[in-house]
Amino acid sequence: MSYLIPALAPEAHHEHSIEIEKSRFIAWLALAPTPDGMARLLAQARLVHPNARHHCTAFIAGAPNEQNAIGFSDDGEPGGTAGRPMYQVLEGSGVGQVACVVIRYFGGIKLGTGGLARAYSRAVLEGLEQLPTATFTPRTPRRLKIGFALEADVRHWLTGYEVPVEGSDYVADGVILTAGWPTSDTPPPLEELRARLKGALEVIDETT
Repeated sequence: MSYLIPALAPEAHHEHSIEIEKSRFIAWLALAPTPDGMARLLAQARLVHPNARHHCTAFIAGAPNEQNAIGFSDDGEPGGTAGRPMYQVLEGSGVGQVACVVIRYFGGIKLGTGGLARAYSRAVLEGLEQLPTATFTPRTPRRLKIGFALEADVRHWLTGYEVPVEGSDYVADGVILTAGWPTSDTPPPLEELRARLKGALEVIDETT
């Protein structure tokens, strides 16, 4: 199933800041296909803001409905007042492969546990509202073997279904195209392609 991800370069981040009771909350949002993306973002935030009181984090390194590669940290704030509220905002946004750091400069006025949770949530929520996004479609490689004369026709068919050709290998009796096949509930109909080619199609990894 396709979902939204941050439309950012791997080393880039989107920034949004708010001020509440003289405390400054700076939200950094970035693309994180793996938990390593969260670690890199946090390291960069600590490097740029070494004097901040807290660097609280939350991430979803996968699809927004998955629970395998997720995490959050309060970084010294009272338990449950920062990382978890930040994660809950990310979870409800429908955005996946996303990491967030909220950098806090303490302004001298205590906000209380409820105030902290609202402040961290608001920083992430407003950051997400301005975050550039793109649609991500999970894909798996699928190899299609055809005759040389059919290559152009198959490439055209794949383009029509927005299936990218990720590689091509030319062998003695034809060409093997590696297609980035979408792992969705309604994948492109292979039977249609077989009929179009009058059966002159071999799917090498039919079970994938």
